[in-house]
Amino acid sequence: MALFDENVTIVPAPRRHLPRGTIAGIWALVVALVILLVLTFLPTAYVIQQPGPVYDTLGTAQTAGGAEVPLIQVEGAETYPTAGTLDLLTVQVVGNRERTPSWIELAQAWFDRTRAVIPLEEVFPVGQTTEQRNEESAAMMVDSQQEATAAALSELGYDVGAQLTVYSLTDDSAATGLLEQDDVIVAVDGQPVTDAEEVRALVGEQGGGPVSLTIERDGEQQQVTVTPTESDINGEPAWLLGVTLMHAYDFPIDVTIQLDNVGGPSAGMMFALGIIDTLTPGELNGGADVAGTGTITGTGEVGPIGGIRQKLWGAQQAGAEIFLAPTANCGEVVGHVPDGLQVFAVETLDDALEVLETVRDEGDLAALPTCAS
Repeated sequence: MALFDENVTIVPAPRRHLPRGTIAGIWALVVALVILLVLTFLPTAYVIQQPGPVYDTLGTAQTAGGAEVPLIQVEGAETYPTAGTLDLLTVQVVGNRERTPSWIELAQAWFDRTRAVIPLEEVFPVGQTTEQRNEESAAMMVDSQQEATAAALSELGYDVGAQLTVYSLTDDSAATGLLEQDDVIVAVDGQPVTDAEEVRALVGEQGGGPVSLTIERDGEQQQVTVTPTESDINGEPAWLLGVTLMHAYDFPIDVTIQLDNVGGPSAGMMFALGIIDTLTPGELNGGADVAGTGTITGTGEVGPIGGIRQKLWGAQQAGAEIFLAPTANCGEVVGHVPDGLQVFAVETLDDALEVLETVRDEGDLAALPTCAS
């Protein structure tokens, strides 16, 4: 008995072909996955700005050791209770030269109105490392606190003296071996100076020629001659000494501002308002929740800052009702004010004080300058 019939031929079943539409879909999926993989790792030339932490200058902050202390502490003068908030805003930058955001992250940020996609060079100039930027930002914060204290105490009638000092020298500074940290810059080419902008202007007028500096070191005046080097700043040529200058003041009372891990000069105005509120009876803001931003000089002039749209969103998220914005930033503010936030334009510390006094006294806010189109 045979188990198999040798005359029977077994024909295999015909292979079933996938429909063309299915094949096309598979290939589309493969291509999409490859593109997704490429976009995940392909370097970009942008960073993302988004709202950062908010700090109440009337509240507390953490020290490096984790202890909670008043953000503004004053010794040598009477202080008074405060209420409400005077918030300073920060901007968080996602990405740096060592690691930029992926294209997918950029796409997500592009459709988020609280964030902004900006060119890498606007935050990290060519040739500047992340460490150098952090050092520069920390120096600006220290200077900002000094300027804010000077502006606040001057507003309150205290006598403060100002000196322009050398904070640091760059690695390739034209003043290496000639200037030292803590040197006081008294004059440039015989013209007395008290402001860094004055120094830059006088150096620039020489067009690269040698500049005679009158400095004070260890209590004695001396002359040094520095030949500046040419550099490119925001696409424009500039002649630089290669030093970071900072104001030094002789304050009659001790004001300490505790704020770690935050850099830049943009908190100056809010520091000044916090100091004034701490040193004066009553509530400067009438107990309202107020936020703001802006650099400040020792004479009380408020200057523009970066990332104001992100700071507007940060203020709203923190519950602020009033926002103080530098007049110079109004072009970026118009059309981008979050619901529930009133924005007022200020050029000086006095302007900011007028807004707060109007809020406190329930005055006519409609009569104050705003950022209008």
